[in-house]
Amino acid sequence: MDATATVTPFSTLIRTASHEQHTEAETSTFMGDLVGGRLGVDAYTRYTEQLWFVYRALEEGAEALRNDPVAGPFIQPELMRSTELERDLAHLRGEDWREGLEPLPATAAYAARVTECARTWPAGYIAHHYTRYLGDLSGGQIIRDKAEKTWGFERKGDGVRFYVFEEIGNPAAFKRGYRELLDAVNADDLEKQRIVEECKRAFALNTAVFRELGEVFPLSA
Repeated sequence: MDATATVTPFSTLIRTASHEQHTEAETSTFMGDLVGGRLGVDAYTRYTEQLWFVYRALEEGAEALRNDPVAGPFIQPELMRSTELERDLAHLRGEDWREGLEPLPATAAYAARVTECARTWPAGYIAHHYTRYLGDLSGGQIIRDKAEKTWGFERKGDGVRFYVFEEIGNPAAFKRGYRELLDAVNADDLEKQRIVEECKRAFALNTAVFRELGEVFPLSA
């Protein structure tokens, strides 16, 4: 029997090792209230604003990593979200949407960590890339559906374009391919463990953003 057959694929390892942090992020009070339709469109708008700061860091960092031997294979243009986020924000806030736009402290910390990894540690950047984009292709579709129904956005139209991957015709197949990239990542076992730890950190940074959003938009008793 081939000894390698029993080795856990890295895509499985990273998913299972970060499961607890992933669940904590998904089940935050703010996200539960948002998806449950208990918050107004202003909360959804503020959430979308925070996403823009994070994705701007991710995608500005991507340019320099396009030819990197570790992170390069993950830089795929069909995933990029900044343009769609900007269209959504123009719809939600008006054409002057950049005026007065401020990240929450947790968002600023999150974006700064993404930028730091992009500049100094390409393998760490992969952890952030994975937690964001694979989440968008999966759970993000639930948010889109709820947003359309709760606040009356046109189906896959302005306001929810962030969640619409026009260039990915088969999300399931794309996610399979992405996991194959993870399994083939150019990193030794120690570096893979560091990527897993950074993945946990990414979810924790995301949870901190939800926590601060929950403080801004508490449900009245």
